[in-house]
Amino acid sequence: MVQSRSNRFIAAPIEGKRMLFVIDIGNTHTVAGIIEDQKISQQWRIKTDGGMTADELAIMYRNLFAMAGVDCGRVASVVISSVVPQLESAYFQCCGRLFSNTEDFELINVCSETVADIITVKLKNPAEVGADRLVNGIGAYHLNRSNAIVIDFGTAITFDCISDRCEYLGGLILPGLQVSLGALSKKAAKLPQIDLHVPPQTVIGTSTISAMKSGVLYGYGAMIEGLIKKVSEEMNQSGYPDPLIIATGGMASLLLDYSPSIQRVEPNLTLDGLNIIHQLLTSRK
Repeated sequence: MVQSRSNRFIAAPIEGKRMLFVIDIGNTHTVAGIIEDQKISQQWRIKTDGGMTADELAIMYRNLFAMAGVDCGRVASVVISSVVPQLESAYFQCCGRLFSNTEDFELINVCSETVADIITVKLKNPAEVGADRLVNGIGAYHLNRSNAIVIDFGTAITFDCISDRCEYLGGLILPGLQVSLGALSKKAAKLPQIDLHVPPQTVIGTSTISAMKSGVLYGYGAMIEGLIKKVSEEMNQSGYPDPLIIATGGMASLLLDYSPSIQRVEPNLTLDGLNIIHQLLTSRK
């Protein structure tokens, strides 16, 4: 939906270039950014806390803006995608407080209805598709204009299949690396928490930690490779040939060496997708 604030007082005109504030609220982290001249000029990665109030969010973002030298008065629009429903109202209120003095301020909350004219969801119940998955699909299509498989390595790992006509065809959902590691450490008392950013030297582990790293990284790499092959074959058979394999998400860089079929990494795909959605929706008014 697109929301505009009510004019309860006289809003100040925007001085200088107008800015767009984009927010992707994920289960574990929230990634936010400022878009100027169609480029990300500032970006923050914040732990998602479902209990935060609108006041707490407003204080946090005002401080982040101040540290980065961002003038709230130049933010003309906000685009939000969220998979954490309990935070959405707090974010709407937060943005209203931060940008209430901005002339013609606009807030866009991404859902299947909001982007129905941008991406066609080829599912029985389009509302089931997470906002982030739709945003990634739109971002991938407008980057490449081709059939694509978008793999988002987050709390969950998602595969999203996009056609060269900007259609959302479906996908897969599986546990993310940290979810699997957390469950393993929780259920097996002698297995510690480990840091995956330091890779194992060999496939065959010679200690508990190296064995866990090899199991997760090589194991997930093999699983991702197998899924890419099967999903690509099914897309080819269904008339969507040669999909481009795009990776995004906080853990994507960790698996590049273990999943050679990944052709392109787009770390800012979601924020870029939110920017594209804003451009397309505002151009159609």
